[in-house]
Amino acid sequence: MERPPLNALQVFVHAARAQNMTRAAERLHLTVSALSHQVRLLEQRLGFALFARGPRGLKLTAEGASLLERVAPHLDAIDAAMQPLAGRRDCMLSISALPSLASSWLVPRLPRFVARMPELEINLDSSVDRVDFADGRFDGALRYGGGHWEGVTAELLFEEWLSPVASPDLFGKRKHPRLDQLGDWPLLGLDDAWPRWFERHGGKAPKRYVASFSESETLQRATVEGMGISLGRETVIRPLIESGRLIALVPQRMPSRYSHYLVYPQRSAQHRGFQAFRSWIHEEAAASRDKSTSAGNPARNPRRSGSTAASRTRGKPAKR
Repeated sequence: MERPPLNALQVFVHAARAQNMTRAAERLHLTVSALSHQVRLLEQRLGFALFARGPRGLKLTAEGASLLERVAPHLDAIDAAMQPLAGRRDCMLSISALPSLASSWLVPRLPRFVARMPELEINLDSSVDRVDFADGRFDGALRYGGGHWEGVTAELLFEEWLSPVASPDLFGKRKHPRLDQLGDWPLLGLDDAWPRWFERHGGKAPKRYVASFSESETLQRATVEGMGISLGRETVIRPLIESGRLIALVPQRMPSRYSHYLVYPQRSAQHRGFQAFRSWIHEEAAASRDKSTSAGNPARNPRRSGSTAASRTRGKPAKR
């Protein structure tokens, strides 16, 4: 038997799942008559009826149910395989960003990009989930890490610095601690930040920390609630300091082991909207570095990396 045309099989699967010609036609952007014509041609080619048509819609015949069971998984697999290769429209831009950076740094600046590119429809996803560009959902991501992720380009935006912060509620009427007194107060831990701090700036480390956390979002919330002193990321804590919810305790600071990067797959190099976003965000990052330097906080020399070095997760920027 001659192989049925692929588009007729696709129409059949949609009609079978919808159990209604009108709904299936709407999903396929076809007229009902065009969809019915495709189904009839397929039935003629196969030599048996696929649907029993009644007042309540469509009902698969035994032969139709058997064909759906055999064909649908293969068509779904084709759709899944083609999804990453489908070119995203230049007028739509999807970016993933960590919630902390999105709220504290990106969103306050985003109106300037919207004014520059008003024709773009922007989808901003705030999530700590790992980004897998293979599913085609995102054109780029802002991530915090070492800058080495397999199969993607990672371009440095700016480096991060850590400094001791606390809620004013932690102290009440007591004086804020000096640099050499930090270890006398309840400290909140994350990774190896505090040991590196005491090694760098001196002071007596505590025998234990009042609490330790596996990620920075929870650490920041605990600090705001007055649980203790933490080493906060300056990019994230700056708005909280300006609003009075946190206090910067000492002028000293320490470079983080990680930096902020713009990460994107190779296909985004052909996306006009993403390339406009890429140029703009590097301008904003440069302005942030200049502002930090003029405020007396010199950052290390900025660099860019087009790294495709191996990482533990292929094509998935690690969440931080």
